[in-house]
Formats: sequence, C-alpha cells, structure tokens
Amino acid sequence: MNNFFKILKIERLPVQQNKVYQSQDEAINCPKGEVVLVQDPDTGVVYNSEFVPELMIYDESYQNEQGCSLFFKEHLSAVSLIVKKHLKDGGAVEIGCGKGTFLEYLRSLGCEVVGVDPAYEGEAEYIKKTAFSCELGLSGDLVILRHVLEHISDPYAFLESIAEANGRSGLIYIEVPCLDWIAQNQAWFDVFYEHVNYFRLDNFKNLFGKIIDSGHLFGAQYIYVVAELSSLRKLKNAGAAFELGYDFMAGVDRVVQILAENPAKQVVVWGGASKGVILAHHVRQKSDRFFSFAIDINPAKQDGFFPGTGLPVLSPEEGLSRMNDEDIILVMNSNYLSEIKSIAGSRFRYCIADKI
Repeated sequence: MNNFFKILKIERLPVQQNKVYQSQDEAINCPKGEVVLVQDPDTGVVYNSEFVPELMIYDESYQNEQGCSLFFKEHLSAVSLIVKKHLKDGGAVEIGCGKGTFLEYLRSLGCEVVGVDPAYEGEAEYIKKTAFSCELGLSGDLVILRHVLEHISDPYAFLESIAEANGRSGLIYIEVPCLDWIAQNQAWFDVFYEHVNYFRLDNFKNLFGKIIDSGHLFGAQYIYVVAELSSLRKLKNAGAAFELGYDFMAGVDRVVQILAENPAKQVVVWGGASKGVILAHHVRQKSDRFFSFAIDINPAKQDGFFPGTGLPVLSPEEGLSRMNDEDIILVMNSNYLSEIKSIAGSRFRYCIADKI
C-alpha cells in the first residue's frame, strides 16, 4: 500500500506505556518500538506503519484503569447516557472491557451487559478473560467498543469480525482519541506505540453508511460514533492529506526549559498513565535533569516504574509528603487540574502539559 507521506517518526518508544513494572531495571529495559505515522491513501486513517502486533501482550500487568478519578467517572456517566439511549431494552456486549469498571457501572444502571478482555482480573461469570473472537458466540443489540479500535492493526477487518459475530445487525458504539484534538493542542505526548491508529470523525463516515449519533467527549479529547453494523463498508474516500504542524514537538523543549530554570525545585509528573510515560520518554532524551517522581491516584500504578525511563510512581500521600513549597507539579491532563488541586492544595506551582 502506498502512503501519502511520512507524518511523524519517533524512535524507541515503550511498546506498552500502561504496563506496570515492579522493577526499575525491567522498566528501563522494556520492549521498545518505532513509530512512523503515515496516512492510508484509501481510508484517510493515520496509522503507524512500523507497528508489530506480536509485541503487544495484554495481561493482568496491563493497567489503564481511569475510574479512580471523579472527573473520569463523570465522563463514564456521560457515556452511559449515550449507551442507554441507544440500548433501549436489549442486551449489550463490551469488547475490551478492561477491568470491567464501565461494564459494572452499566449493570448497576440495570443494563444487561456481558464483556470480554484478556486483562480482566475479576471473577464475574459475565466477563470472559480472553481476546474477542467470533467463536465466543457473543452478540447483543449494541456492541460497545471503547478505546479498543486504536489498538487494532487492521481496524476494518476487526469491525468485520464484530459484524459477523453479531449477525450483521444491531448497533455499535465506538469511542477513540481524537486526532484533530491531538494536532490542534500539539499533544505530542498522545502519540503512543500502543495506538496503531489515529482517527477523525470523517474516517467513520467512510467506514459506516449509517451513523445515527456522533460527537466529542472528555473535553473534545475523544470522539464517538453510534452506527448500524449492517452499514459497515470500506469506502475509498481519504480526503485531504493530514499534517501535523512543524512545531508539533515544541512542547518537549518547553518542559526541558522548566526543568533547567528550576534547579532547586522538584518537578513532579502528576499522571502515571500514557501521557506521563510518553512525556518522560521524550524529556529523558533531551535533558540531563529529570523529574523527581510521578504521582498517580490509581493504586495499581503506585510503587511501580514508568516503562522506558524507570521513573518511580508514588501515591498522592507519599509523593506530596516528599515535596516542598513552590515545587512544580506537571499536570498531564488539564481535565484533571481542579481534581488534582483539591488533593494537593495551593503550596505548589502547577504547569499543564496540554497548555504548554
């Protein structure tokens, strides 16, 4: 397949930024891969041409649960309203349900939902701890696909398998990160090896003939569509070539400058998930001075180490106890700023990664 042009190249990224390592050496020496973003000339989807799916291992050490945050719980509530609107009285299947947080929330609202995910750690009989396949016999009036499609090397073939398993009927809810938001906000820390695909709303108009609902969520960082599975197609209509600005990675130098200008202060990353891991990776390549540690409210992340850099992750209680007045907290996601300030207080200086 010929591509329009190379959009972005990043070398030696950790292949799974949400994998938790209990050893710093193991974290530093984790598997790494290359990202070369290009655009599919047929569908217009931006993807990593160097992605190797065999490197991806989703097991119990993979921790991407965001439900510990009150702000994220509000997001899940908003998503549940969309799901319930289209689910009506039928049953649903959540493919890639993770640890089951959203699925359990839907069930608490009276929705009949079953799930599948190899990273699931619980004992619920209605969640299968495996990868999705047609052979599982799962089907529903609505298929839920939240933050899964960006991880799939052939998204159309995957959607085809879902449509086939569901008898080519019913609806599908898809939620993915928004490439337009990444570009507009120069969110260089949102380009991951794990994410082989980067979507815009128009991409789904090429994939489905009938979209009955769509929009933006989570401060426009995510996009969603609700479409009829029977209308799945592979329309060749890429549209205009996608580009990232020439200064897309400029924020790396700004973070390095913050570290250099504050040699007597600790600079701490608040957010031990994907954004924090990738930011630490890029800054480590350019700066001898580094962050003191990271803080995350997810207990599964605490006492672990960032893949690639080995930066330790502490609980808010432990991390804040080590900090002094006027130390700097680098907030990885502006959506969480108010929540973080309510925990950490006013003793510190705050910088916001997606506003730098």
